[in-house]
Amino acid sequence: MAKLDGLEEKPLTLSVGRGHRQPKGNMRMTIYFDADFSRRSSKSTSGLVVRGVMGEILASKTVIHSAISFLFVAEAQACLQAIQLGILIRFNSLAIVGDSRTVIKKCQTTDPDKSIIGALIRDIQRKKFHFQEIDFQFIHRSENECAHNNAHEALKRGEGKYLVGAIPDYIRRALKNDGRGTQIEVVS
Repeated sequence: MAKLDGLEEKPLTLSVGRGHRQPKGNMRMTIYFDADFSRRSSKSTSGLVVRGVMGEILASKTVIHSAISFLFVAEAQACLQAIQLGILIRFNSLAIVGDSRTVIKKCQTTDPDKSIIGALIRDIQRKKFHFQEIDFQFIHRSENECAHNNAHEALKRGEGKYLVGAIPDYIRRALKNDGRGTQIEVVS
């Protein structure tokens, strides 16, 4: 036990060599979301990554969904999962960030939505009251790699996970070198 007393916890941060930025505004917490979808099995996964103000990874989560008909529905489901995670962790001020422009736009408005994802958008709208401040922001897929890889690998492996202060090892390895020669280092 004496050896453990000297250990200190270090936050997990992501250092990116190209243009990774925190979303606009002075948000205390940011949840990045993305989805992956298999038409053949009608399954999808939601990939979520929670970051603090300095970009440190506070948590990551993957959720498997069944009976999903379209990628569009999977993206809306992932956004709903992001809201639910924010409620679970009890954030007061939150940015929900994703690379689905349509889902983000629908979440930003209060107009009734009659599309195929209307019920999911209504659920998202109803959950906004849990936060003092909530903002939905669109980013390009290249800026959402961690959440995307999280969703993709979870679908491939058929497993959901919830990790506090971490990302799965397979995501950490994938982010070390993203295939374009850009080094992405996860520091623990």
